[in-house]
Amino acid sequence: MSTFKAIVIRKGEGGQTAGLADFDESELMEGDVTLRVEWSTINYKDGLAVTGKAPVVRRFPMIAGIDGAGTVETSSHPDWKPGDRVVLNGWGCGETHLGSFAEKARVKGDWLVPLPPGMEARDAMAIGTAGYTAMLAVLALERHGLTPDRGPVVVTGAAGGVGSVAISILAKLGWHVIASTGRPEEADYLKELGAAEVIARQELSGPPKPLAKERWAAGIDSVGSTTLANVLSMTRYHGAVAACGLAGGMDLPSSVAPFILRGVSLLGVDSVMCPQHLRREAWRRLDSDLDRRKLAKMTEEIGLDGVLDAGRRIVEGQVRGRIVVKIA
Repeated sequence: MSTFKAIVIRKGEGGQTAGLADFDESELMEGDVTLRVEWSTINYKDGLAVTGKAPVVRRFPMIAGIDGAGTVETSSHPDWKPGDRVVLNGWGCGETHLGSFAEKARVKGDWLVPLPPGMEARDAMAIGTAGYTAMLAVLALERHGLTPDRGPVVVTGAAGGVGSVAISILAKLGWHVIASTGRPEEADYLKELGAAEVIARQELSGPPKPLAKERWAAGIDSVGSTTLANVLSMTRYHGAVAACGLAGGMDLPSSVAPFILRGVSLLGVDSVMCPQHLRREAWRRLDSDLDRRKLAKMTEEIGLDGVLDAGRRIVEGQVRGRIVVKIA
């Protein structure tokens, strides 16, 4: 059997290590589709995995990488044949199943979605789980009946991957977007993406009141903790907030007041185990509702040998927008 290059995470007596290594194809896990991975991307969870900052990885050795895009090499799945162009997001890849920071991946065909016809594999990974999650959050707000005429929408963690894509989509859809960031130097970047206003993270980081002054009709939050509690307390009557991240912590120091006195809804957004029909809807909408020029502005490119450094930078909050990883 042949070997291929991969970012491999191992665990020994001295703890976890990660590095670029040769991996034997015979050690790939079970699956009915083998992919030739062409592009991947760095998400916040990928950063946690390769740095060991959180217990993301559940089996060792592990090939890191939540996302992949490329070409089907072999398949016994009825929906896929050699040569098909596909996208892979989540399903435990890089956590419990060998991931896509590698030249090959073997997965279940039920996990894959077709690469949208108007999209290149690089574009799909510039979007990645972060952008796909942002689209799921937009869809959640829409299903709740929220539209741009209801008022502004706030996006927290605005300069990150989820935030950058969310701002671009929402602006194109006609929303007045308020971007919250801890990096004031990124204000011009956020406005280029479509933010109408940029506010300091500190406005949402103080002790939350049960109810504060109503400021927005909707929100997309990737931070959690005190930030999410403040966003909820400032959400207008019958508004909603889509929560999809925990960069600031897993706790939620809030009260029931926004829910029972203003009818605010907290909408949970999960990208890992999201059902196929929602995945496909999200990718269809990303194909039509995300400006590729803005996507290009928020994206930088690295090779497999740059993954470890990029993982460290994203965990330390030093990454703006998206990073694509050229595999082949």
